[in-house]
Amino acid sequence: MARPTAGHPGPTLSTPRIVTNPWIILIVLALGFFMILLDTTIVNVAIPSIIDGLHASLDQVLWILNAYILVYAVLLITAGRLGDMFGPKKLFMAGMVLFTLASMACGLAQTPNQLILFRIIQAVGGAMLTPQSLSMIASIFPPERRGAAFGLWGGVAGLAAVAGPTLGGFLTTTFSWRAIFYVNLPIGIVALGLAWLVMPELTSHRRHQLDIVGVLLATAGLFALVFGLIEGERYSWERISNFAAFSIGSLQLSLLSIPTILLAAILLLGVFLWWEAHVQEPLLPLSLFQERNFSVANLVQTFVAFSMLGLFLPFTIYLQSVRGFTAEQAGVVMVPMSLTMMFAAPFAGRLTDRISGKWVLSSGMFVFAVGMALILKISSATSAGTDFTFPLALAGLGMGCTFAPLTALAMRHIAPAQAGAASGFLNTVRQVGAALGSAIVGAVLQNRLATEMTSTTVRYSAQLPAPFRAKFIAGFAHSSRSGLQVGRGQSGGGQVPTGLPATVARHLAQLGQLVFHQAYINAMHVALALPVISMTLGAVVTLIFMHGQKDAQDAARGAGGMAAAGE
Repeated sequence: MARPTAGHPGPTLSTPRIVTNPWIILIVLALGFFMILLDTTIVNVAIPSIIDGLHASLDQVLWILNAYILVYAVLLITAGRLGDMFGPKKLFMAGMVLFTLASMACGLAQTPNQLILFRIIQAVGGAMLTPQSLSMIASIFPPERRGAAFGLWGGVAGLAAVAGPTLGGFLTTTFSWRAIFYVNLPIGIVALGLAWLVMPELTSHRRHQLDIVGVLLATAGLFALVFGLIEGERYSWERISNFAAFSIGSLQLSLLSIPTILLAAILLLGVFLWWEAHVQEPLLPLSLFQERNFSVANLVQTFVAFSMLGLFLPFTIYLQSVRGFTAEQAGVVMVPMSLTMMFAAPFAGRLTDRISGKWVLSSGMFVFAVGMALILKISSATSAGTDFTFPLALAGLGMGCTFAPLTALAMRHIAPAQAGAASGFLNTVRQVGAALGSAIVGAVLQNRLATEMTSTTVRYSAQLPAPFRAKFIAGFAHSSRSGLQVGRGQSGGGQVPTGLPATVARHLAQLGQLVFHQAYINAMHVALALPVISMTLGAVVTLIFMHGQKDAQDAARGAGGMAAAGE
């Protein structure tokens, strides 16, 4: 099986211990990818049990979730380039070992801080593993068959989305929250054993040097960027501490504030790009962006990730806070989206190999936008879960038609010696786009909810006897100022005064719930318009992709010319 993959003496694929069909290798890669994605969706359901079991504070719970996202996003570029240097199989297996052992440690954690630490180690393992799967697919499949391969790989995302909430709820209810981490052990052991047996190694024939300065700049810049986006709403996009505090108009800033952290991120990433343009062997070869489809794919990836997180955040809160569903019930409502996505992705991949992937991608993004718009139109205070079956299935169909063509267009003409770096950057863009979606849509949702609650409270207060109106309005005004907390059965934070007649207290509670429900729905309609617009704009951007025989040949020649620079 040993053969040159790009030029001479380019990197070669070694012969594995068991020579098998590339599709078997793809299944092994998909198992690893499935485990990483499963762990990002399965933990949310178990949060209430983790709070009770470990006596965790709200801040600690947030870091159990966010520490994983933060570290994972920061390390993807470095891990992708390390795969180019030392071989994707080595990094894949090392990441699998680390992730599996960290999962066992998460299940054994006795304190919230221990769980946060082990989640960070999990993220390191996940970041090591993720870019290698795309890199290996690009190495073992020829360009004309990669669409189908990426389609199957993308279908795994749908399966993980289906399995996460459902499996997490079952394991937490039947056993304990620790079981959601132990479930990774058999998957990790099987995937590790199969990887050792059937995966070939992509070996470079020249000595590499790791761009340490690039690693430091990229890590610091991405950490500041993702941290600022994740934590922005929590600190009202202002000061984190009062050290070296100052004000710009009404904006309260300090040396350590969200705007200064984001500014530092921009500066660090700017210096990183300048350094990469001058270093002999860069962490991120800028020659990658000479390949037009790769550059456009990363822009489109930002729109897609922004829209997906922008939809999930307000809609999930709506299902639990307004409709009163449990996390498990909300997960069941989302099943039509995940199922259609899972089945559409492989079909879209095969179609990408037959026609220009840009048309499959643009169609999928448009269908996804239509599905989101229907969700927006249908959502009300009385909508049943089944009302969303068709819109969610439509959105899932569209989403399933984005994974394969987007990845195939991005990676099809990338030289194998640069596939790890390309994959790492593509996955990093996905994480940053998701963080942007969560931050921007979350901020709009929060601000609109505060405004809507004020106006809705005043309107509904007219139904109360005059002596109770001021207290009713004041209770919701305090809720808006102190930060709105949403959850199952949430009434918006309005306080019902004690000592009232039972009928009056019940009426106040019912009105409070109506106020929150109506205000949240109005706010959600505004917030959800952003991902609809984002996905529509992304569909338009796909028209920039190259297509046709001549463009493909030109791109292939360009990729071949870049091989020597990336080895």
